[in-house]
Amino acid sequence: MMGKAGLLLLMLWGCTVCGSQTSMQRSPQGTLDFGFVPCGVYETHAYFEPGPIGILFHLVHSFLHVVQPNPFPQDLITKVAQQKLREVKQEYKKAIYYEIGFIVCASLGVLFVLFMPLVGLCFCMCRCCDNCGGEMHQRQKKNADCRRGCFVTLLFVTSLIISAGVLCAYSANQNLSTQLKGVRKLVNSNFRDLKTFVNDTPAQIEYLAIQYNTAKNKVISDLDNIGPLLGSRIHAQLGKEVLPALDGALGLAGAMRETKEALENVSVSLEVLQEATDSLQVNLVNEQARLSNTLNDPACSSPGVSTTCSDIRSTLSQLSISANFSTLPNVDTELANVKNVLKTDLSNIVQKGYSTFNDTPDLVKNQTTNIVSGIKSMLDDIGSNITSFSKQIPVQDILANVTLYLSQSQSYVEDYYPVIDKYDFYRWMGCIVVCCMVALILTFNFLGLLCGTCGYDKHASPTTRGFISNTGGNLLMAGVGFSFLFSWVLMLIVMIAFVVGGNVEKLVCEPFGNRALFRVLDTPYLINPYWKNFLPGFLYQNPEIDLTFEKLYSNCKENKGIYTALQLDNILNISNYLNTSIYTKDVVDMFEFVNVNLSDMVLLDAKAKQNLLNFTNTGIVSINYDAYLAEINKGVTKVDLLSFANNLESQADKLPKGALENALKGHASSIRFIHGQQVVPLEQAMSTLNQSIRLLQRTTSDLPNKVNNVISAIDAAQNLITNNASLIITQETKKYMEVMIGYFKQYLDWVKNSMMMEVATCKPVANIVDTVEIVTCSFVVDSLNTFWFGLGCCTVFLIPSIIISVKLAKFFRRMDSEDVYDDMEIGNNGYHNEHLHGIQNPVMTSIPSYDTMTRFPRASAPPRQAEWGD
Repeated sequence: MMGKAGLLLLMLWGCTVCGSQTSMQRSPQGTLDFGFVPCGVYETHAYFEPGPIGILFHLVHSFLHVVQPNPFPQDLITKVAQQKLREVKQEYKKAIYYEIGFIVCASLGVLFVLFMPLVGLCFCMCRCCDNCGGEMHQRQKKNADCRRGCFVTLLFVTSLIISAGVLCAYSANQNLSTQLKGVRKLVNSNFRDLKTFVNDTPAQIEYLAIQYNTAKNKVISDLDNIGPLLGSRIHAQLGKEVLPALDGALGLAGAMRETKEALENVSVSLEVLQEATDSLQVNLVNEQARLSNTLNDPACSSPGVSTTCSDIRSTLSQLSISANFSTLPNVDTELANVKNVLKTDLSNIVQKGYSTFNDTPDLVKNQTTNIVSGIKSMLDDIGSNITSFSKQIPVQDILANVTLYLSQSQSYVEDYYPVIDKYDFYRWMGCIVVCCMVALILTFNFLGLLCGTCGYDKHASPTTRGFISNTGGNLLMAGVGFSFLFSWVLMLIVMIAFVVGGNVEKLVCEPFGNRALFRVLDTPYLINPYWKNFLPGFLYQNPEIDLTFEKLYSNCKENKGIYTALQLDNILNISNYLNTSIYTKDVVDMFEFVNVNLSDMVLLDAKAKQNLLNFTNTGIVSINYDAYLAEINKGVTKVDLLSFANNLESQADKLPKGALENALKGHASSIRFIHGQQVVPLEQAMSTLNQSIRLLQRTTSDLPNKVNNVISAIDAAQNLITNNASLIITQETKKYMEVMIGYFKQYLDWVKNSMMMEVATCKPVANIVDTVEIVTCSFVVDSLNTFWFGLGCCTVFLIPSIIISVKLAKFFRRMDSEDVYDDMEIGNNGYHNEHLHGIQNPVMTSIPSYDTMTRFPRASAPPRQAEWGD
């Protein structure tokens, strides 16, 4: 009782320590690692493997199942336990039906015990009257050798069976002694496990309390990083509107710079193109005139040449410019307006807006300094409370008392070890004596078989058998005598051991294996008629709690915590203590004071907004981009000068060799030179102009709406920060707070699960029950049952051994007389053939010749006369 109370108090202290925690759940920031609860290593292995003798155990179990195949009488035993004797008396038939196998076998044993001495006495008296094989006269039968051999074989087989039985009994006796020597180690192991269970429980609970620092340190770490964590959350939520607005403003600032560069390129390119096209036109006109003069040469009028010259003359009009850039307006005014707008550095203003907005985490950190300090102080207070809880219970006193109780119990048990060894030695000696009884009978049987078989002479008559053969017969009869003396004692021992061991096996050991015994113990109102469940009624004075022996054993067998196994939540529900709101309410209240003020944050000032509006009024929207693109698309010249030169040169090749051909080829070279020196630069300038015009066209497309949209987005973002940021801040603060509380929940749920599954795991309790079952059933009962099974086999087979030995002894012992035959009836069995070997039969020489069958109708030996001799 003291040990039970100590363990319960120890667990209650553990639950009090855990009262500052709740359940565990995964937080958004990840799962905390609390490590593993330190647990002692239980060394008891409550498992028994009988080894080779297990075959005999299974054989005995099978025999008992045949004797008692009925199911476990749970109802009957329950009524007996509840002392409902009247109902038991009314159902005595059920008890008889259940025990019918044992009753029949025990009845047979009683008959054996009663009649065997009586039969032995009658047999002895009968032998003394020269009956029951006592007459020293042997009948002559032709199958005597066959009968003798059959009897020898049967007795030998019977003796072997008896030998197997006595070996079985001896093995069971030795096994019990051997196993009982290991009981001390097994019991001491159980006590060490109990001490480990008691001593490690405070350390485990202390570990649970210490792991509060893991959650506390994580919370403090997040509080120290409240800027990056909470501030980043607020920044990210506000950034969904703020950042796109600032990105739009920054994009317009870049568009302004690109517009300025594009206008500059247009202005320069237009000036270059206007000057270059005029110079190109002059050069092309001059080259056209020179080529025309060449074609007016008299050589062009000669046959075969005039056609070529006419073809060339018809293409002279193509040598002229195509685009006319002199009519395009310049963009100097627009360029000046854009430059005036760019005097305000809009990009720098937008970057300041970015910087101001990105300072949100630092702003949150600076404005929550006092709250963070208050929460840290609160965490320290919770830790101090946990420490104070653990010191309120006199753990050392409880631990010392429980340890002392276990040590006293172990000493008390160890004091009985010598007594157990002493009585086990007496038991062992008694079993050895019983086995020696059977061994003595076997010794007479085997020696009788050996002497009788080895000393038997088939040529000798029954009256002249040798000493060894006669000794063999006498040994067999001695075995018969000892069989009559010992068999009833052996059967009495077998009967008592059978009834006790068999019933213990069927009513205790077997029900324990299939949990039927637990179901009996868990029967409502079994032990106490006022308690529905005995165990919770005894422990908690609340018999309505659903706590049973079977559940307790199963939970401890699975090595669950004692809190779960004993359902301590019925007297101290840690869920009530592990309530997050109890310990986080103040934290929640502290976070309600978080009020980050972002009203001073300015994304874009009025000057920057006016700058954006001025950009739309620079005149770039009204530029005639189509006129520019139309001239650009015309090309520099009407014809590709390189193609024209190549064609001219091919036409010249058709002319005869001479001055005209050389002149035309010279003009082709001049045209190529004009293309390389003037047309190519013009094309590059036109490409630049084309790119700039198209860029301007894209930029100015719907420019007023773009600017208005950006300004509207900036205003909306500014309004969100100034007027509506508090809602976002509250939402994100709540999420941040839930993360903090999530750490507590993880810790508290870990504590709860550890208390239920890992703290004070009650495997030693189940090991004690298993140890009792192993010692009682596997060591004692199985060995006892195997002993009576082997001894019973010996005892039963003593009956055929007696009968066969009596029959066989007649063939080995020296007879006083034998049947008399005429010399003509000499058989092959060795009888009456002594005269053939010169041997005189003393009986025949001392008795007158008469018919023995007539004088002795029973063919018994003649009356003894002193002169007959041996």
